Amino acid sequence: MGREITSTDFSDEDSEEFEKKLRDESRILREWFETGSFEETEGLCGFELEAWLVDRHLDPYPQNEEFLRRVNSPLVVPELAKFNVEINSTPHPIEGKFLSVMQEELGRVWGLCEKHASDMDGGIMAIGIHPNISNEMLTLDNMSAMRRYAALNQQVLQLRQGKPLKLDIEGRDCLKIEHRDVMLEATITSLQIHLQVSQSKAVRHYNLAQILAAPLVAVSANSPYLFEKELWEETRIPIFEQSVSVASFRDCHGDLVGRVHFGTGFLRKSLFEAFLENLDGFPVLLPLVTDDDPTWLSHLRLHNGTIWRWNRPLIGLDHHGKPHLRIEHRVVPSGPSLIDTIANIAFLVGLDRYFISQDEPLEMGFAFEDVKANFYNAAREGLQAKIKWVGGKSLSMQCLLLETLLPAARQGLLATGIDKSDVSFYIDEVMAPRVLSMRNGANWQRTFISNHGKNFQEMIHAYHENQKKNLPVHLWDV
Repeated sequence: MGREITSTDFSDEDSEEFEKKLRDESRILREWFETGSFEETEGLCGFELEAWLVDRHLDPYPQNEEFLRRVNSPLVVPELAKFNVEINSTPHPIEGKFLSVMQEELGRVWGLCEKHASDMDGGIMAIGIHPNISNEMLTLDNMSAMRRYAALNQQVLQLRQGKPLKLDIEGRDCLKIEHRDVMLEATITSLQIHLQVSQSKAVRHYNLAQILAAPLVAVSANSPYLFEKELWEETRIPIFEQSVSVASFRDCHGDLVGRVHFGTGFLRKSLFEAFLENLDGFPVLLPLVTDDDPTWLSHLRLHNGTIWRWNRPLIGLDHHGKPHLRIEHRVVPSGPSLIDTIANIAFLVGLDRYFISQDEPLEMGFAFEDVKANFYNAAREGLQAKIKWVGGKSLSMQCLLLETLLPAARQGLLATGIDKSDVSFYIDEVMAPRVLSMRNGANWQRTFISNHGKNFQEMIHAYHENQKKNLPVHLWDV
């Protein structure tokens, strides 16, 4: 979905041709898995950070076209709404001071964005949900001027036979609304972390990503409010699942699986199982037919880009057509600070490296249904959640993080050769105090509103001032 498309109008013939090419490319992909054709390196990490453009009052500012023209960087690209943009990193080798290097690169690009936003009498902000976004702003007039977004909206509504999208979220408050387009998705911004994985360990990486989704979303939660309603700690999760709600197939329990979903089970032998599920379970959303060489898998990768698993397997190709595998971790929200952003990445990378090095796969100790329930419980309750860990043992999230996962992340990073001072800073000085104080972004927002009343304008100004200081959230004033 990252590239522009050439048309928004598709015929029945387009759909038939696309599906034919999709099946042909799926056969190519199956052969690659069978012959071990993927790069075996596991040493690269990158990310995509979505952000809000805001005006001088810190309200959403639908001017990304002018903003992107001024910034003029391939690392800064549009998002669904005109008040959102996405900042991309370059891929970084997971070695030495890679965390500091990522922090420096992000800070440099963020500073460029801040400068040009300021020149437009505005600013830029990283937050999961902007508390001042209103339903009235979520119009097609505020959709970014790219054909791929118009086509996505058109095709989702067509598959829904014109029925409106319904948002129904029960948290501390309840929110029920209907919307006639996909712009509800524009209320959320996230951090997407990409880890390149070897074919030989890809299944373990993917299953591990599913298990780690719960602690990762709990520790990073930053989206407790929408339309002044107090909902989940990470309200992005139900919003995204409901904002492009198109039923596809039923899982083994008879439940409908949507385009945005957690998953239907652990993988067993190969990442190809997920792409086979794509092929057989999900109707084509954007049947854009191209004349690309089939080995570029253009149709298969486009189809995969319209299926939003919270942990999504990706096929990448270098300039010579050599394929590699990545896992895209999608559960983390944007913000609160740039330091918190890199700390979230450090936490995931450390846990991934630690558990991959163990002899027994972590998934051997879990029932998938418990892993799935953990994820949604953590999204609702954040650091207050109770989840089931290895062997079905019930634990508080804070206890699990402090006693098991933070030490594991630290050990995993050090064993990989990550600079000791980076490990000490991001794990011991950022993540550990965040967990000890129970002060993630969601907690900070709730505490501010509890202290000052439902003055969201005052809250967003305090949030922005704290963010500009680039202090980790556990040190923010309330």
